[in-house]
Amino acid sequence: MEFKFFMPTKIFLGIGCVAQNKNEFTHLGKRALIVTGRNSAMASGALLDITTVLEDQKIAWELFDQIEENPTFAAVEAGGDAARRFKPDMIIAIGGGSPLDAAKAIAVLAVNFIRASELYKGGFHAAPLPIVAIPLTAGTGSEVTPYSILTDTEKQTKRSFSDPQIFPVVAFLDARYTQTQSRDVTVNTAVDALSHAIEGYMSKRSTLVSDCLALEAIRSFGKVRKALSLGSFNLTDREELLYASLLGGIVIAQTGTTAVHALGYSLTYFYQVPHGRANGLLLGEYLRFNEPVVPEKVSAVLAALGLKTVNDIKELLVELLPSSEVYTEQELQKFVSIASETANIVNTPRQPNKEDLYQLLKDSLSVNGQ
Repeated sequence: MEFKFFMPTKIFLGIGCVAQNKNEFTHLGKRALIVTGRNSAMASGALLDITTVLEDQKIAWELFDQIEENPTFAAVEAGGDAARRFKPDMIIAIGGGSPLDAAKAIAVLAVNFIRASELYKGGFHAAPLPIVAIPLTAGTGSEVTPYSILTDTEKQTKRSFSDPQIFPVVAFLDARYTQTQSRDVTVNTAVDALSHAIEGYMSKRSTLVSDCLALEAIRSFGKVRKALSLGSFNLTDREELLYASLLGGIVIAQTGTTAVHALGYSLTYFYQVPHGRANGLLLGEYLRFNEPVVPEKVSAVLAALGLKTVNDIKELLVELLPSSEVYTEQELQKFVSIASETANIVNTPRQPNKEDLYQLLKDSLSVNGQ
């Protein structure tokens, strides 16, 4: 029995948790740069809650709301420039995975005069600014991970850099903030959380502790299967999804992700398939591919969901993510070539070669109308 587990983020989950724990902000300084997208922070009510607390605590703040979906190097460099001008003591990230991931990069660039492409080299001269994370979606778990995923237009894919210093120091999870999300966003992000839990559970880097958390996350997803299918959610459902997302994030912070993410990145980069949806389209065949080497884990995943076979989970995902996309064989080969170069692949329990990755894609997606 030997493992390591590192989770430095202080977590507050509950309705009204921002206002109830406003003193957490004063520990971090007197100036805050809020990093978010164009609309969701305001629409959700999170931005008002945060700025009210900041003003109550006499903390000066500035808003940087230029983060798009799947943030690019240019976006985080602009955020870094804004931070250097404002000179904040902390970065407050509000949003889905994109603003949270971008904020982590901005926290580094605020105090290190480097290009965004150099983030992947690590070894930063100055420690990144502390990050406070407030998720508005229940999927990425970025509020409790040391990962920042950015879009690399030169390499034509999404790339992750990791550093323990970009773990958020505090995370506030209030399910009210997810209520403005559409049915599609809610389902796609929920499937992303499920993918994190399953991939983390299957990962070669999994541990006894991460396995416990992964199965709990999968069970939580299972509890809201009916709501996800109906596309109708009450606050209890949304809190359950936020809890599953949180656990999934804690899991992959320890284990990393696997071939599902490696392959899914191309669907998002080239065809703007939402990240969680991209993962979900591949998840059933991923379980089937790994079943010969980890049958007990596949069985445990199915049991946690209240299902019996891999076909059952494929049917569930088809119901949640009806697919109309059609790809060519040449496109699949391109996706395989890109995925095979990622670090995620090595965490997969049954190590796939390029032929395996191609077959997994072909069995998961519609190819030339097949």
